[in-house]
This record gives sequence, structure tokens and C-alpha cells, in this order.
Amino acid sequence: MSGYARVGILLATLVGLAAAVWAFGSTGFANVLEATARIGSGGFVLFCLYSLASFVPLGAAWLAAAPGEPGSRLCLFTWARVLREAVADLLPFSQIGGIVVGTRSLMQKGIAPTRIYASLVVDMTTEMAAQLVFTLFGLALMASILMGHDAAALRPLILGGTGIMIAVMASFFIAQRPALALAERIAGHFLPGAAGTMAGLLETLRATYADRSRVIAAFGFNLLGWIASAFGAWLALHMMDVRISVWSVLSLESLIFTLRSVAFAIPAAIGVQEAAYALAAPLFGLPAETALALSLVKRARELIIGLPTLLLWQAQEAKAVVAARLR
Repeated sequence: MSGYARVGILLATLVGLAAAVWAFGSTGFANVLEATARIGSGGFVLFCLYSLASFVPLGAAWLAAAPGEPGSRLCLFTWARVLREAVADLLPFSQIGGIVVGTRSLMQKGIAPTRIYASLVVDMTTEMAAQLVFTLFGLALMASILMGHDAAALRPLILGGTGIMIAVMASFFIAQRPALALAERIAGHFLPGAAGTMAGLLETLRATYADRSRVIAAFGFNLLGWIASAFGAWLALHMMDVRISVWSVLSLESLIFTLRSVAFAIPAAIGVQEAAYALAAPLFGLPAETALALSLVKRARELIIGLPTLLLWQAQEAKAVVAARLR
């Protein structure tokens, strides 16, 4: 990473921290802590367990994008997905670092590098497509919610429109060429270290996209992952004794997810998530202090899941080093 890039990330992080301080300061940190405490230790443990379970469809998406890998390796791909997220959330090198560490964990299990890289690219492509569908659904739902209760009649149309978007996106992947072109660009951008195996990678990519059922399955599992993650926020709020409709939470979370993706240069989107909750949540009838409490609960969950994950990863790395020296 160049010096300019480091300075840029540092400045972006400082701006994010300033935004977080503003969000909590303008709302009242004591009020936020009071709202956070309502979830209780039992509720927080349940939320963490649910969050861990929501990684299963994400692992299934990555596995589906790897033709030839047996279903018995679901746990392995799910672990790699959890590791990707933990590194991206807690370590300073953000998304790229998560990708590197996640793929390395699969390589250590003897999976061919070209298959890992190709499946990763297909997984990322279908994840982007699934997020697009989820975001468009959330924005359409937001319009109906903010228009008032009379807009409830529009929900069947919104759901139907979402179904059409899914069908269009599936057609996009069935067409292969545009999806493959996008996948090749992603491979060139995120996997520069794979340049030596690029020819084999592209061949594996083409073979993967030729298996349309696998690609559609990866897209479906990723979409399920987005929905499950958003539903987790509703579950957390429910355990905090906040009564808000699932539709409102899905719409709000789609906005938060989008802003976090845009702010990929800021580690863990620090400040972006908090400011977005403080500004957007009241539009859905959710007090700012409650929304920021939800943000704190999410941050705590990232630590509770991420830190043990990183410690296990380090133990695996140390074991691999020792094994290599004994050969």
C-alpha cells in the first residue's frame, strides 16, 4: 500500500470518528447507553448466535460458486466467510485483507488456488448483484413507508417488482458474457497476486459461469444472507422492547448496508454507520438514541465474534508454520 493510500485511509478514519462523536454527542451518550442496556445479556447472546448462523447462507453461496467442491465442505467455506468478515471489520486493511485471509484459509485445506479465486470472484459478483436487488427493494419500500399508511397497498407491487428485478438479474447471469466480463474485471482488481495464474483463473471462471444453476444458487444464497442480516437488526430491536415493523427495519438496513459499502475505505465504516442511523432512523419512527444503541450492539457483536475468530486464525497460522519447519 502506498504512502498516499495510508494517509487517505487515516484521514477517512478520522472523519469517520468525528462523525461518530457528533452522532453520539448530539443524541446524548447516556441515552444511548440506557437504550443499549435494554437488550440484556441473554438477548445479546441470542443476537450473536443468530448472527453466526446468518453466515451459513453466505458460506453456501461461496461453496455454490465452486463447482466440484462437495457439500460436506460447507463448514469450511462458512469459516472462511466468517474470517473474511472478521478481518474486514477489525483489522486496518479492511476488505482486501479479508479477501486475502479468507482465500488463504481455503488454500491451507488443499483446494486448488484457481478454484478458490474463481469461486471468490463469482461469489463477490453475485453478492454485489444480490445487494443491488436488496437495496432497490429497500428504497422502493422506503418510498411506500414515508408516503404514509395508505401506501401499504403498494407493497404487493413492490414485492412483485422485486421479483422482476431478481428475474432480470438471473437473466444477467444466464447470459454469461456480461457477468463474466464483470467477474474478470473484479479478478484483475482484487486479485493482482493471481496474475501468474490468470489464464487458468479465467478458464475456471468461464466453466463456473457455464454452470448456470450454481451461479443462480450463489446469487440466491447471497440474497438470503442480506435479508437474514437485516432481519437480525429487527430481532435485536425486538429484544430491546422496540416495536417496529419488519418492513421499516428492512428498508432502513438496506440504506445502512449501501452506505457501508460506499464507505469501504473507512475501516468498519466507523462513523458512517452511526451518522446514518442518527439521521435516517427517525424517518421510520425509530428514535435516534435507539438506533445508535442498535449500532453499538452491532459493534459489540463484531468484537465478540471477530476477536475469537482472529485468535483461532492466528493459532492456525502458527500451527502451519510449525508444521512447515518440522518437514
